[in-house]
Amino acid sequence: MTEPLEKRLEKAMAELQAAQEAVARTERELRTASFAALSSDRAVRATAGPQGELTGIDFLENKYRDMSPQELAASVLEAAGAARLKMNRHVMKAMAPFAEPSSNVPELKGFEMDWERIFGPEVLREDPEDSARAGQAAPAWRDAIGEEGED
Repeated sequence: MTEPLEKRLEKAMAELQAAQEAVARTERELRTASFAALSSDRAVRATAGPQGELTGIDFLENKYRDMSPQELAASVLEAAGAARLKMNRHVMKAMAPFAEPSSNVPELKGFEMDWERIFGPEVLREDPEDSARAGQAAPAWRDAIGEEGED
């Protein structure tokens, strides 16, 4: 027996309201998010802000004093790119629940995001840090719907 239209509409409206609240929570969280990354030579730490912008650069242990300008520039660019990539992956994970189809309202199919087009192909490659943490208990992070997930 099919569910009455009024009941289905009520469910859809409740899910829409919950989704709107979850989007608002996610937007607030993303506005304050930042990620830092080290260069492979551990000479530079860069921090990327909520829109992937560079918000900080730290030169560690005075290693920069013994580096050529080209080496230092390469370290800065590497650390900045890695921090931006972390931020992009965080945005992708935070927004993923909103692209999924509804389990309660079959008519709400969800939508596909072309993350590669938005952030570039690197964002879809396996994150070495995720691989290293695979054997460990995953740190808690609250996704947009409030479930436990991975940071």
